[in-house]
Amino acid sequence: MARLSLLPRLLRQQSDSPPATQPAPGRRRRTAPAASELRRERKALLRVREERLRDLGGLALEMYRRDRFREDLVLERCAELIGLEARIHELDELLGGPRALRGARRSARCACGAPLLLGSRFCANCGRPVEAESAGEAR
Repeated sequence: MARLSLLPRLLRQQSDSPPATQPAPGRRRRTAPAASELRRERKALLRVREERLRDLGGLALEMYRRDRFREDLVLERCAELIGLEARIHELDELLGGPRALRGARRSARCACGAPLLLGSRFCANCGRPVEAESAGEAR
């Protein structure tokens, strides 16, 4: 239950943050939070994202099972997930910066062109088995 109360607080913090403009005269700029705090927030957001993603799948299954599909509810939950992913991406940029993106290797790709997920044995797009050399690159 503690995880459920974390999301509104994190979303409130995100919406309460002032727009990225010049600070008013006489006011000091806020310093960036410590990297450990950013990593902690990112880890918590990843947990919440995974939980919400599972909930969305369960919700869709129950709607299908009961033959009562509510598109508005699904769209609301998807928008919430997109917001979480945007914040996670923002934290990734703050933690890694452009140096991390430049040094990153390109992800492994299947013969069909789809990116291969880490540790996958089959392509999520076409279902082909992942070759041993491609699996090594993805890890």
